[in-house]
Amino acid sequence: MARRIRAKGLAAGRTAAQIAEEIHEACSPQFGTTKIKSHRLSYGIALADVIEQVRALFERDSKGPPGIGETLLSAYESGLKRPGPEYLHYLCTVYRVEPSVLGYDGPCICGHGHRMPGVIGGDVKERSATSAQARDLLASSREEPGRDNEEDENVLRRTLLQLLANNPEAKLDGPVLGAVEGIRRRMDDTLVSATVSAAMLDQWEEATLSFGRQYSTTAPLRLLCDVLLELSAVRNAMSCRQPIDLQERLCRMSAQLSGLSGMIMINLGDHRLARSFFRTGRTAADETGDRALRAWVTAREALVPLYYGDAREALNLAKKSRDLAGQTPCAAQAMAPVVEARALAMLSGTDSKKEVVDQAKRALARARNAFTHMKSNEQEDMAFGYTERQLYFYQGDVLTKLGQTLEAEVVLDQALDKYQDHILDQTLIRLDRAQCRLIEGDLTDALEIGTQALALLGPEYRTDFIMRPALALEQSILARDRNHPGLTAFQAQLRPSVALGEGRGGA
Repeated sequence: MARRIRAKGLAAGRTAAQIAEEIHEACSPQFGTTKIKSHRLSYGIALADVIEQVRALFERDSKGPPGIGETLLSAYESGLKRPGPEYLHYLCTVYRVEPSVLGYDGPCICGHGHRMPGVIGGDVKERSATSAQARDLLASSREEPGRDNEEDENVLRRTLLQLLANNPEAKLDGPVLGAVEGIRRRMDDTLVSATVSAAMLDQWEEATLSFGRQYSTTAPLRLLCDVLLELSAVRNAMSCRQPIDLQERLCRMSAQLSGLSGMIMINLGDHRLARSFFRTGRTAADETGDRALRAWVTAREALVPLYYGDAREALNLAKKSRDLAGQTPCAAQAMAPVVEARALAMLSGTDSKKEVVDQAKRALARARNAFTHMKSNEQEDMAFGYTERQLYFYQGDVLTKLGQTLEAEVVLDQALDKYQDHILDQTLIRLDRAQCRLIEGDLTDALEIGTQALALLGPEYRTDFIMRPALALEQSILARDRNHPGLTAFQAQLRPSVALGEGRGGA
């Protein structure tokens, strides 16, 4: 895509900076392409070419060979790391732009512009004035994150108040998404750049565990506001480097809150932000060195491609989580094999060969065995641990996707008995049961179960994530019998605003 944009831009006579901006606008929403990477793509050069140019500039300035290599530059381009002042200066020189154009706040350390190569000379007074201006810009840039953070928190607070007042206008719109991404991005900046009392840490840890318990009972957007306000408070505490024991606890909470935010974003149907939060969670978890925590974040991240992308990627992430966990008894040891089984089932479908069915069942057996070795508190935690009812639910989901309907219905009935307070998973279980009946050819029962499932679902839970399997059920029914008498009632629950004449029209 970038190659095509560059070709058209060159043909139209645009500058490299203009082409880079077009590449960023086109590629960022789908691929997360950063501004700094967009500039390299606008020149049509490889990582190695940029490194050689930086080395040449170091040599020109009579400096020793730089430590920057392709791996580090790739980390800058992926957003995992931020270049230090010196490397940022030379990257700006290579691309002939200012730091802000590459996506970094504040002026360059050199105190002059980069739009033309070698613009270092000039009048001494002019350089002094420019340097003074740079210092002023730097001072203002230090204040700006605080103002931005406060505004983002205010957006979430307003949304939270609207939700508490049952205001139908409270939704995941542009300003809320901007606030969500702003808080996450500043957490990233703090993690890669970085005293709070032990009592305050205890309160934050208790609040984090409380959010994990609320995950099963609270509407996603409402919980997201609470979690991100807590994450913002933790980030503020991390803005100054803490004693190592306190810093580790803060990093652990950052990983848990970021991971929980990613889980909520899955439920809200925004897979791009979900991946971003899990990336932030991985950065924080790596700081702790806790294998179980790192494995948990990775296993949770595997759900994003499982639901929204490539089942093969989900399979790879599940295996990576299993490797990270090693022999450590933890939630990921039970969660990762379940994700493996679900990915295998999605890849093979209901006409699965016997060896695929056996492979998936062996993965489920590993999950059950790992579950028995987990700590009791982790067996009761749906967010940061893994519960028996989750094990039943996902086992039933795997068997359904494999077409093993007799076993699946037994397990799904057991799972439904255990879910009394989680409306999202209750709905997904019922839709899996409807899918079983559909596979068996009983369209009437499938539609009745699906209709009952959607009737229990309030508007705050009707996100893209939860409606996808319901829409898939509708398409399967339509493919078999477009005139089935139960289809009208199911579609009325599927699209209530349309049924009431309040929607945009059309089925």
